[in-house]
Amino acid sequence: MEVLSPDEGAQALSLARSAILTHLGGGGEIVAELAAVFSARRGVFVTLKSGGALRGCIGFPTPVLPLGDAIIEAAVAAASQDPRFPPVTLEEVPALDLEVTVLTVPVPLPGDPDDRRRKVEVGRHGLIVRGYGRSGLLLPQVAVEQDWDAATFLAHTCNKAGLPPQAWRERAVEVSSFEGQIFQE
Repeated sequence: MEVLSPDEGAQALSLARSAILTHLGGGGEIVAELAAVFSARRGVFVTLKSGGALRGCIGFPTPVLPLGDAIIEAAVAAASQDPRFPPVTLEEVPALDLEVTVLTVPVPLPGDPDDRRRKVEVGRHGLIVRGYGRSGLLLPQVAVEQDWDAATFLAHTCNKAGLPPQAWRERAVEVSSFEGQIFQE
């Protein structure tokens, strides 16, 4: 994975904020001079926090769009389409803290399902659980923020997918890990 520089991380955050402001202000084209890395397809999530509490988080777990486009779409969706929260208002935006997490490509955890917890590195890996027509994702920083061990992280990712907490031990359930480069305001 090509690592973004601190300046490119600042560009990512500025792009996310501009996308939200443009969307809430009635739309229009976002004009930004972006580094070349923003044209490469990358997975990304944009997280919004208000007073330290989650206010929205949406993204693309896999590299389906160029990074610049993915940031714009994820930022707008986090502000307006996260089903857990009402849409963000224009008045709220100045008080929001934004976080952009640029992802590596998810890789299935190999081996026996009971060994999965030993392959998860808290603070390094994010998780995706898929099974029985459901899926859930938690970013790497979530386990650190919640002070979870690997087994607890796996259980909460299963819960996010709407599966029983121990579903990660089943062969019918796929668990993938990814890494993320986190940029915060």
